[in-house]
Formats: sequence, structure tokens, C-alpha cells
Amino acid sequence: MISLNLTGATRLNIIVGDPIAQVKSPGGVTKAFADRGYDGILVPVQIDSAHLGAFLSAATEVRNLDGIIVTVPHKFACFEFCASATERSRLLGSVNIMRRRPEGGWHGDIVDGLGFVGAVRANGGEPAGKRALQVGAGGAGSAIAMALVEAGVRSLAIHDTDASRRDQLIAKLKTLGRAEIVAGTADPSGFELVANATPLGMRSGDPYPVDVAKLDASTFVGCVVTSPAVSPLVEAARRLGCRTSTGTDMYDALQSSMIDFLLAREEAR
Repeated sequence: MISLNLTGATRLNIIVGDPIAQVKSPGGVTKAFADRGYDGILVPVQIDSAHLGAFLSAATEVRNLDGIIVTVPHKFACFEFCASATERSRLLGSVNIMRRRPEGGWHGDIVDGLGFVGAVRANGGEPAGKRALQVGAGGAGSAIAMALVEAGVRSLAIHDTDASRRDQLIAKLKTLGRAEIVAGTADPSGFELVANATPLGMRSGDPYPVDVAKLDASTFVGCVVTSPAVSPLVEAARRLGCRTSTGTDMYDALQSSMIDFLLAREEAR
């Protein structure tokens, strides 16, 4: 349980998204702030894409606002609002965390990929040398795909219903010169690691992001969905005997990197 002593000196941080009710970070991040001796809170803000720019412009003038965490669907749009960003954010053109710069404006980074790879490893998986399939090439998906390549996958197939977005990500990742990057499908046959970087599974009746009937028990299946805590894809994979990681596992793995960045202790690694 978090014990808060809120005063006029308490610093404000926000997490923006649409929807926002599914996020689990406000409580955990606020506790982590307190544990590190920082008098601050994290508050959820639901804002749609049409009003995001006006909101960010106004938020910049809120002088006790130190940091912004970014969730769906704003990761690309928020990158455009940053005055500076880390190398990986510049390559991908997206952010999921922003901190206020002393000289003005916002500095951004994206650490979703670090969390995903950390969750895979924490649950007995290892991307290095694997043939991987990823579904989803959005903001989080871009970061996850880059992290999988940097973690040493032998090859990565990317599937997205938006072929243009998929192909743009493939082109960016090929500049790393690290692995074979190709367009994929929803068929997981022959892959040793499957990553769901889409929100499919959040809503009742959503289709599976991949054809679960073609999963092999030896395949590791990771998912970004945090609500429900165990997504239908992960449930199906576990029934087949697959090792898995959940969206909550991913968040647990990346929270420390986010706090380091927001408090400017170091760049997330």
C-alpha cells in the first residue's frame, strides 16, 4: 500500500493514452518514486489523438510537470513533440517516456523493447539465435522488434495488418545489419519465439494475433497485453506447453529503466 504525503511541492508526472483504464503503472511508479526519495506521483490522462497536440502544448507550460509516460496510440506522435531523443528513439521515430529538459522542451526514449526481452529472459527464454515472429509494428512493436534484433535473433519476421507500417519498420531494422528481417504472416509454424505486440486479446471476442493451432510446444510466446493479466494467446500457448511471458512481466522488467530515465539518473539500457 502506498502512503502518500501530497503537498504543493509534490511533482507531477502523467501517463497519456486512449484508452487508459488498462494501465497498471500509476501505483507502481508512484511507489518507486517514493522509494527513491523523489516527491512525485504518476497520474493517468486519457486524451485522444485529435487533441493530443493541444494537450502537450498546454502540459509543457505546467511547471511542476516533470515527466510523461506514453502508451497507445501516441508513441509516434509524441516523438514529434520531443526536442531531443535517444538514438533508438530517433531510429524508430517513437517514444514511450519523456522528461523535461533543463533548457526547455522534452527529451524522449523508448524502452518497451528492453522490457519485452527482459520478460522473455526472466521466464526462461532467450532470443539469441532464434527464428522469431512478431505481430504488430506500432510504437511498442517497433521497439520490441529492435530489441529482439539487438538481443541476437537469427531472423525476424514481422506481420502487421498495415503493410506500409510493417515495411517501414523492416527498412529501419535492416539498417542495423544484425539479422535477416522479412515480412511475415499470422502463421507461427517453424518459429522458436513468437511476440504479440498488438492489443489483440484486450477485448472479449478479439481474434488471436497468430494461428494458435499451429504453435509448437517448444515455441516461446510473449505478449504485451496487460489486461487481462493472462491474455487469451498466453492461455492458449500454456495449454500447449509453451513457455510464456505476459504484458505484466514486461512491465515489471522495464519499470526500473523508466524510473532511471524519468529521474535522469542515466539513459535506459
